[in-house]
Amino acid sequence: MSESPSWRADEATPDPVHHRRIDVMVFEEAATFEVVGQLTDRRPWADGELRPALLHDMELRLKVDRASLVITHASAVMSTFPHAECPTIEAAFEGLVGLSVARGYTRAVQDRFGRAKGCSHLEFLARAIGPAVIQAIPSSAARNADPASLGATVSDGGWLVDTCHFWAEGGIGQQKLAAGWRPGFGEYPAPSLVEIRSRQRSADGEDPG
Repeated sequence: MSESPSWRADEATPDPVHHRRIDVMVFEEAATFEVVGQLTDRRPWADGELRPALLHDMELRLKVDRASLVITHASAVMSTFPHAECPTIEAAFEGLVGLSVARGYTRAVQDRFGRAKGCSHLEFLARAIGPAVIQAIPSSAARNADPASLGATVSDGGWLVDTCHFWAEGGIGQQKLAAGWRPGFGEYPAPSLVEIRSRQRSADGEDPG
């Protein structure tokens, strides 16, 4: 069992020795998702002069075809980096083009850009972007679709199946959809499958027990 932090919630939070931040924003166009991912590494304790406070500030910009989930454009920019030679790897990340952000994405990114083939920080950022785009699909559906069609939008194509324990094939997620639950509407977090089925029986005039 891991130890709790030495500081308490009612105490002033100490400066961390290191602060990594990953930020991913996904914008929707008619046929594409426009993705901006940023990674920064900071040393909050450093003075920013003799000891640099900002170590990395790197960005990946992608275009993803909404129908196929395939990356159609990719560019990398290093704004802050530790060595003059670091930006020479930027162009390599155009090699993200052609990858699908659905199944197999993480392994494909590691194979193309892992270790000596790329930059460990941009490669990590690229891996983080894939799941963010997947999350954008139900977010877009929830914003633009009606509840009746949302379940099909989320589950069609099989890209969610086996992505986690909840979406295991034939598992709780699919059973909730079959029972009438639609993501993005109503309670959050969603009630249990047992509760959803009980409510459905009540709505149908059956004994919920």
